[in-house]
Amino acid sequence: MLAPGDAAGFVAGFFLGGSLIVAIGAQNAFVLRQGLVGRHVLAVCLICAVADAALITLGVAGLGTAVAGSPALVAAATLGGAAFLLFYAGLSFRRALRPGALLAAGGAATTLRGAVAACLAFTVLNPHVYLDTVLLLGSVSAGYGGTARAAFGAGAVAASFAWFFALGYGARLLQPVFARPAAWRVLDVAIGLVMGAIAVGLLGRLHAA
Repeated sequence: MLAPGDAAGFVAGFFLGGSLIVAIGAQNAFVLRQGLVGRHVLAVCLICAVADAALITLGVAGLGTAVAGSPALVAAATLGGAAFLLFYAGLSFRRALRPGALLAAGGAATTLRGAVAACLAFTVLNPHVYLDTVLLLGSVSAGYGGTARAAFGAGAVAASFAWFFALGYGARLLQPVFARPAAWRVLDVAIGLVMGAIAVGLLGRLHAA
């Protein structure tokens, strides 16, 4: 059983990681398309999730550890992470005002090589992936000490695996839902609220310290 601090870190990492991953984008659309046609779903989901896990680990273990050794850097990283979260929350609320739809018709790779190449391109060549995983999650994790920071990273990794496999294998059930703009409006509002709440929690912990 996780200690209370570790459990809180895991939950925060899970919800923050999930909030960053669950958004309309080329990578999610590609995973959804592959799921709809039932081609190479396992390979595609694994590539997306493992790549996220590696980058999250790099951010939490590398940036988080480097920052944690200096109170000044911890404060700066916490403030920076809170600012990023509030910014993303604002973007989510703005998207909710003009929701899109995750269109899944066409665009699915038919060969394993093509699916892997496209998946790697959507993942590795997307600069937001590095911003979200290495910088943002790494900075936020610096606000957690010891095992709680590892639990935070584990929560973010768990969210990544849960999302990509749910999207890939549940595509046929999810596509009618996320084809409707109203569904994305609700989701974006929820994402904004989660990010805003975590940002407030970070600032509160910094004030208490």
